[in-house]
Amino acid sequence: MTIGIIATFKIKADKIAEFEGVFATLAKAVLANEPGCLAYQLTRSRTDPTTYKVLELYKDQAAVTAHGGAEYFKTAFPKLSPTLDGTPNIEHLDGVG
Repeated sequence: MTIGIIATFKIKADKIAEFEGVFATLAKAVLANEPGCLAYQLTRSRTDPTTYKVLELYKDQAAVTAHGGAEYFKTAFPKLSPTLDGTPNIEHLDGVG
């Protein structure tokens, strides 16, 4: 069963470029190294330019676990942390059908 994740981030207005740069590097690594990751897309709100959502889709729980354990994932968050304006909201979803 596929697993979806929507991660919502509020970014400090003066840190947007930094956030996008770090995330671009992370996304490139995820898509190049995780065959169980079917989609990993950063999106920005049309109504609030400091709100971003990462739309993620994984083949199964093993792929989600591999993503969280990847070294590039673990090292990205200390770089992303100073750009955040609050705690991220992470929602896990189960595929239907």
